[in-house]
Amino acid sequence: MTSQHPRQQWLGRTAVVSASGALDLLTSPRLEQVIASALAERPAGLIVDLTDVDFLGSAGMQVLVDAHHASVPDIGFTVVADGPGTSRPLALVGLTEVFDVVATLQAAVEKLS
Repeated sequence: MTSQHPRQQWLGRTAVVSASGALDLLTSPRLEQVIASALAERPAGLIVDLTDVDFLGSAGMQVLVDAHHASVPDIGFTVVADGPGTSRPLALVGLTEVFDVVATLQAAVEKLS
């Protein structure tokens, strides 16, 4: 799967940033830029959707940690990750204890509402 540019969409006052393909040292800066752009709009919540990501490297995880730090405590923050390429690495390094990780976008929207 080739990596696409991260996309940003809005569900009311919640920003949803979606990535696909591999999130590694080469591609994670693009995700970081889209997240920064979304945060600059002062959303009520930020969802990072990794549903279409098949590889999550340490650089991608660092982007998530930085986004969480930039969001808390004023902005709700949730990551959508389900599967061995995303939720498993997040659990292995303990990030599921740092921020909310849910299996579907619908679950993320419900958590932030």
